[in-house]
Amino acid sequence: MPHASDIHGKYIPHHTNKIYVDDRPFHNTYNTSSSDELITSRSSSSPEKFENDIDQLEDVSIKEHTVHSSAQGFWTTKKLIILICCLVLLAICIAVAVVLVFMLRKTDTTSTTTQTTTTATTTTSTTSTTSPPNPCSSGALRWNTTATTVLSSSQILSPSGMYIDSSNTLFVVDETPNAVVWKLLYNAGSATNVAGVYQSISSTSDRFNYPQDVYVDPSGNIYVTDYYNYRVQKFASGSSTGTTIAGITLSGGSGLSQFNGLRHMTGDSNGTYIYVTDYNNQRIMRYSTSSTSGTNGVLMAGNNGAGNSNTTLYYPWGIHYLPSVSNDLFITNYYGHTVMRWTPGASSGYFVVGVPGVSGQTPTLLNNPMGVKIDTYLNIYVADTSNNRIQLFCANSQTGITIAGTGQSGNSATQLNVPESVAFDSAMNLYVADAGNSRVQRFAKL
Repeated sequence: MPHASDIHGKYIPHHTNKIYVDDRPFHNTYNTSSSDELITSRSSSSPEKFENDIDQLEDVSIKEHTVHSSAQGFWTTKKLIILICCLVLLAICIAVAVVLVFMLRKTDTTSTTTQTTTTATTTTSTTSTTSPPNPCSSGALRWNTTATTVLSSSQILSPSGMYIDSSNTLFVVDETPNAVVWKLLYNAGSATNVAGVYQSISSTSDRFNYPQDVYVDPSGNIYVTDYYNYRVQKFASGSSTGTTIAGITLSGGSGLSQFNGLRHMTGDSNGTYIYVTDYNNQRIMRYSTSSTSGTNGVLMAGNNGAGNSNTTLYYPWGIHYLPSVSNDLFITNYYGHTVMRWTPGASSGYFVVGVPGVSGQTPTLLNNPMGVKIDTYLNIYVADTSNNRIQLFCANSQTGITIAGTGQSGNSATQLNVPESVAFDSAMNLYVADAGNSRVQRFAKL
């Protein structure tokens, strides 16, 4: 008996699925021998019937093969879709992981920045806490009205201008006959001479003739206004020989390179420029700290003759500049009995203290003011020289408050006699050049 594969030259595959032949179930668990039995069992039928059965079996086999192929295609497609979905999910997971890592790093950076900001804020807060309060604030304490003497007549004879550096070291001019600059370390018992030759008046580079004021730049260089030598001398840190950086020695005049009796001076915050009161020329001049003798200065204020108008100065004596607080110069008019506020280079200023041309002893008046200082709150401190007192004018107020001296000359610890200048250390202790008593007094901040 021939195999099923031999019938009509067609191959009948082996299957495991159930199929139906002549409406009867036929289990495809056969092998070659079972197929032979099937065909043998059918051989007893008529040839036409047998051939018809074979055709049906082939059709069923073909259909089954088609179904199986379709199922295989379906599962292949499904697997492909699942694979694609897995790849997409994997990509999403990777992307999420990258985003999380980035966010964590950003959080770390933000935390670091926040910590730095917090530290900076804490530092600022600490500085503010240790800084002296505004003496014009409600209830704020001021100064002890009884002073202690830090330099006495045993060493200094005629104190004039003063300067205190960031280390609380005091520099004070002893104008005549000593003609030197004294340096007094904080709380030291005695001072040392750092510029000029003691009681030797001259126009040589290491000497002075009636020195008036002193300024020290951040590098420790010392500048001195030399009144009758018509110049500003610069002493490099540690040097006893000066160089002329403004004016011409023994050549007074009204040219931009000359002075006619210079008094006080002030410097900017980084020691680039000095501003000098050119007393008899009724003007304020600016010079570079690196300039040389004969260099033209730059006019900052005045130069319109003596007067009590807002475009003129009237024998300017004291001057202060604190650019961290204000861009304006604060200038005392000795014979005008006022303090003016003047933007450098402007054609006019305005009066902030006193009544122009009027002297007096009331809280709103001055009498021959010399030294002036401002603090970080824009309060103004004036050496009210002929009234023998130090006046505090709170910001935007023209009514003075006496913080040192009694208004009467005297030599007690509560009195002053011709105070010429004022200075403050970092704790806002007040220093006064008490010229008439040949001493420097310190009034402690309370």
